[in-house]
Amino acid sequence: MKKFICAGLGLVGAALASALGGWDTALGTLLIFMAADFLTGTAAAAFGKSPKTPGGGLDSRAGWLGLCRKGLVLVLVLVAHRLDLTLGTDYVRNTVIIGFMANELLSVTENAGVLGVPMPEIIKKMIELLKNEEESGGRKEL
Repeated sequence: MKKFICAGLGLVGAALASALGGWDTALGTLLIFMAADFLTGTAAAAFGKSPKTPGGGLDSRAGWLGLCRKGLVLVLVLVAHRLDLTLGTDYVRNTVIIGFMANELLSVTENAGVLGVPMPEIIKKMIELLKNEEESGGRKEL
């Protein structure tokens, strides 16, 4: 029975990796960044400092929303891969992955700051600038 379960999980994993364009460094790195973001976000919430929940603490709804967003990121990687196949290119998927890796890295850095990890002032300013741009919908405020 154990062999069948392992074989089934391996089959599902291989099919999923294939649908996302194959298991390569870019996909592996994105998944590592996603896991790091989820873990650091959970740690920030566990210590009651999360800016994403009303009380700053753990909230299963916020965690579920975060996991759903990460699932949607993978759907967008799938769409980008299919677009690459349709266009006969090989850069759309990688561009999408790099964009989401940058977003995850920014979130990990922000979570580390919330947890009290010392941050250089330039990184704090960069995070604040990107948060303000996101809140304004990418429009520059005058």
